[in-house]
Amino acid sequence: MEARTAFQSKTIVTDLVLPSETNPLNNLFGGELLARMDRSASIAARRHSRRIVVTASVNHVAFNRSIPLGSVVTIEAKVSRAFTSSMEVYLDVWIEDRESGECIKANEAIYTFVAVDETGRPVKVPELIPETELEKERYAAALRRKQLSLVLAGKMKADDATELKALFE
Repeated sequence: MEARTAFQSKTIVTDLVLPSETNPLNNLFGGELLARMDRSASIAARRHSRRIVVTASVNHVAFNRSIPLGSVVTIEAKVSRAFTSSMEVYLDVWIEDRESGECIKANEAIYTFVAVDETGRPVKVPELIPETELEKERYAAALRRKQLSLVLAGKMKADDATELKALFE
């Protein structure tokens, strides 16, 4: 199985915020944004693994800026790290300023997907090779996040979470 780069999984989805997708303050519903991010992340995970993928978890979501009605929203998703059968996907959400055209980061999220076969059983995925400095930072942080998740779930002893422990030494 040949390793892949984060760039090979890059997925960009651009859409408009319509009235039926907004709350009483005329901002995009959080749930609508979560669904858009889930679809974008699933495409990135599928591009990386070339397999059927299922959402395993939404690890982090930051709603830092509201997204007003009529906004042009761009979601950029890339696999940040691949493990045995799972992949962490990092998403950046941008809104375009109507007048200047400048893109402003509004939100970010981290999802985890698992590659499966036709019967729903997990299958191995290719290794990920980070190239840019940001990709390398996200790649390293993904292992710490995974270890924290495993420790909290009781699937790993805290003493075995070496990358996570290194933050506190």
